[in-house]
Formats: sequence, C-alpha cells, structure tokens
Amino acid sequence: MASDSELSDFLKNVEKKAFKRALYHVRDEDAALDILQDSMIKLCSSYGDKPISELPMLFQRILSNTVLDWFRRQKTRKAIFSNLSEFGSDDADGNFDLLEVTSNATEHGLAESAEDWIGRFQTLEHIETAIMSLPARQREAFLLRYWEEMDLAETAAMMGCSEGSVKTHCSRAIHALSKTLATQGIRP
Repeated sequence: MASDSELSDFLKNVEKKAFKRALYHVRDEDAALDILQDSMIKLCSSYGDKPISELPMLFQRILSNTVLDWFRRQKTRKAIFSNLSEFGSDDADGNFDLLEVTSNATEHGLAESAEDWIGRFQTLEHIETAIMSLPARQREAFLLRYWEEMDLAETAAMMGCSEGSVKTHCSRAIHALSKTLATQGIRP
C-alpha cells in the first residue's frame, strides 16, 4: 500500500506530464487542469490503497478515461445547445436575424453545403472507426505520435518500450489505416 507521502510524491512527479498530455488532447488549459484534477481525485479516492508500483499505469488509464469523458460531454453539449451569441449583430439594439446571417454567409461562399458537411462527417466517422479497430499498441503509438504530437522519445517513454518499437507500431498503424480507408474509397 502506498503511504500518503508516497501518493503525494507520485502526484507531484506526474503532474506536469499529465497536464501536458491532457492539454494535447483538449487544447484548452482550463479544461486540461480540470481533467488533471479529476484524474488525481479519482486515483486517490479509488486506488489510494494500491501499491505504489501500480499507480503509474492506473493513473494513465484514469487520465485517458477522464479525457474521453470530457470529449463525450463536449459532444453532447454541442448537440443539445446552440450558441447563438456567435452570430453577431451590427444593430445598436442587439437584434439580429439568423436567416439573414445564414444568407450572407452563403452569398460570400462561407457556408458549407449539406452534402459537403455529410461527406466530411462520414469520412471522419470512417477514420475514427478505422483508428479504433487498430490493435491497442498500434492505436496508442499512432495517437501519441500524430494526435498528441509527441516526439519519438516521449512516445517510447509513455508506452514503456523502445523507440524502434514505437516506429514499428506507427508504421503498421499507418499501413493498416491506409488499407482500411482505401477499401472504403477514402484517399489521402
């Protein structure tokens, strides 16, 4: 079992890297801090009685799940709420017509057609499904290197393997994704 001081030292040592990892995912400092704090609280409240040697892997899993939960909440919020404050108004009284804003965007070529939007959305779904179907180590290496933009050494340290293994996993992931997406008619 980890003592309070060992748990505290562990959290101090992992804090900066965990914040950086969360920030790479969400690209918002406040959200990354919230995710980090939630992850640390979950570790302490649920796994504080575990041996110190088990804490690094538990914390990484908790952090990953907390980031995924954040994305799910954001997706739900965006689906439910529409932020009308983004549609500015030139009127002094603050009134605006949403249809007028939409028609102006269309006239200037700023609006995306429904067909283009659906096509882009479907392509992103295919890519996400293809990434999720990769073997766990390949998916982890691919996401750390290309989604979180970590360098080779950081990725190897995060995954607990050699840089050569990271290269192999990334290469296999890219080839598998290319093959899967090509069968679906998606070309780079």
